[in-house]
Amino acid sequence: MKLSYLIVPFAPLIGAILAGLFGTQIGRKGAHWVTILGVLISFIASCVVFADVLAGNTFNGPLYTWMESGGVHFEVGFLIDQLTVTMMLVVTSVSLMVHIYTIGYMEEDPGYQRFFSYISLFTFSMLMLVMSNNFLQLFFGWEAVGLVSYLLIGFWFKKPTAIFANMKAFLVNRVGDLGFLLGIALVLAYTGSLDYKTVFEKAPALKDISILMGPFGVVSLMTATCILLFIGAMGKSAQVPLHVWLPDSMEGPTPISALIHAATMVTAGIFMVSRMSPLFEMSTTALSFVLIIGSTTALFMGFLGIIQYDIKRVVAYSTLSQLGYMTVALGVSAYSAAMFHLVTHAFFKALLFLGAGSVIIGMHHNQDIRYMGGVAKYMKITWITSLIGSLALIGFPLLSGFYSKDTIIEAVHESKIFGHGYANFAVLAGVFVTAFYSFRMYFLVFHGKERYDQMPHDELHHDAHDDHGHGGKPHESPWVVTVPLILLAIPSAILGYFGVEKIVHGDWFKGVIAVTKDHDTISALTAKFHGPLGMAIHGLSTLPLLLAALGVGLAYYLYIVNPALPAKLRIQFSGIVKILEEKYYFDRFNDFFFAGGARKLGESFFKFGDRAVIDGAIVNGSANSVGLLAGFVRQVQTGYIYHYAFVMVAGVLGFLTWLLLR
Repeated sequence: MKLSYLIVPFAPLIGAILAGLFGTQIGRKGAHWVTILGVLISFIASCVVFADVLAGNTFNGPLYTWMESGGVHFEVGFLIDQLTVTMMLVVTSVSLMVHIYTIGYMEEDPGYQRFFSYISLFTFSMLMLVMSNNFLQLFFGWEAVGLVSYLLIGFWFKKPTAIFANMKAFLVNRVGDLGFLLGIALVLAYTGSLDYKTVFEKAPALKDISILMGPFGVVSLMTATCILLFIGAMGKSAQVPLHVWLPDSMEGPTPISALIHAATMVTAGIFMVSRMSPLFEMSTTALSFVLIIGSTTALFMGFLGIIQYDIKRVVAYSTLSQLGYMTVALGVSAYSAAMFHLVTHAFFKALLFLGAGSVIIGMHHNQDIRYMGGVAKYMKITWITSLIGSLALIGFPLLSGFYSKDTIIEAVHESKIFGHGYANFAVLAGVFVTAFYSFRMYFLVFHGKERYDQMPHDELHHDAHDDHGHGGKPHESPWVVTVPLILLAIPSAILGYFGVEKIVHGDWFKGVIAVTKDHDTISALTAKFHGPLGMAIHGLSTLPLLLAALGVGLAYYLYIVNPALPAKLRIQFSGIVKILEEKYYFDRFNDFFFAGGARKLGESFFKFGDRAVIDGAIVNGSANSVGLLAGFVRQVQTGYIYHYAFVMVAGVLGFLTWLLLR
């Protein structure tokens, strides 16, 4: 079985190497075939491993020792258990759909082979992250997915906005990764190991240790470690205030929006905290911190989706909001619900991103939803699959999002830790907001009046290098685009029904995820659970469904019944709209305080450090000192013999005086 473990990550890596280094020789078809074959083999191997884990077989051990220093082993190793195989199946299946979809979407792009190489390399990096059994390999995968996301976001490197976006993503993630690295350093310093099993075994003995944390004073070691690790998750999983990179990352091609920003990289933080549950359960303070950050993200990022016109940015802000829901679940110790929402969200959000890409293709690369409308009759497959994705997103009963999202809301209601009241309000209000902005986009794109020819040419958005023109009727996308949509729509519809009982209320994560009795919110829900059908029937009479229905109804009224009203409301509430358009001024603050502050600091170092100290005092100062000394010596060396004789006599007198007085 070890061979299967190795095949899972390294098959995509081989495909990435072949497409990247030999893309010219094997051509465009060769590039997509080797990478798709690599991911397909990885997916099949993941299914084999999944079946083996179902049979009760797990694995935890090293494969290769990189080095040993001070008794600490730095190893490459695999931990294969229920949590790992869940992520393996999600990553490989969604990646396979994205690879196939890319054939149609990037068909005319000159960087075709390079793109396939990047997405396969990303798949390898993500698999190494989720399969790791130690912090070293986890950090390697963590940084590798960040690097490849930088390459993919800036894939169209001739677009200034793409270069700005990938640099922004890279720098913001470095902030989170610094916290993550410090958390790992604390783990190593106090446990003497980077191996998960060893760390988890030693953790209870460290529960009562306190450390001095600079301006924060004396804090619990476990609280400090968990918060630092979570700061890493805040960067990767785009939580407030480290969320600012994700909306701008839509500058990359749509397939990577689905792969990186819906199903895989942004969920790395959720996976990591779930894996570290034995540590987080020892700090209620850290859990409250996680809960408040997640709640804020879930609600306030949803508000931003209301005023977006770019179809991909609407979906991007919904991703931010849903990542907030997952983080809220982590905060109330509902790790199984967080992982379940991660899985269901991976499929319906990948479906929505790829559906948005299909619309962009059909609309001749127009991304502005103000100039769409009535697309449903021209793109029936895209319309139906996007409707399924939208309904799953808002938590419509029986669809996958309903089971995972409602479970999180109920878990928050059961929680008693600090911040649960605020979180309860945020997740309930978020249901209404999600339904409103999701169906605002749906109605503007697929229904209502056709507005294709109203858009000025110079305002046209492009998601590709080539200009396909604008105007004209939409058309359905080719089969390499629509088939992945259909395949993603199936789990988006049924996965929740068939998975909730086993994953959330069953023993799927037993022995893998740790939850203390005081924090166990899922057990209270399990006691009231009467099967997936009973949960759906009960859901018909709950507040979340009412709020979702109100959101859909309001969107229908504003954008179908009375489409002139939204423009009037924007004028009437221009102050609020301005705040939302400025994204709560996070970017302006970052530009002024961090970027501007760094520039001012750099200028200060240049003026006082470089010019004044180095150039002025050291370089020029030493030269001036030599000049002064030379000038003095020049005055002494007059060339007159009687001057030298006088100095010699004075010197002898001075020497004799010293001898007499000694």
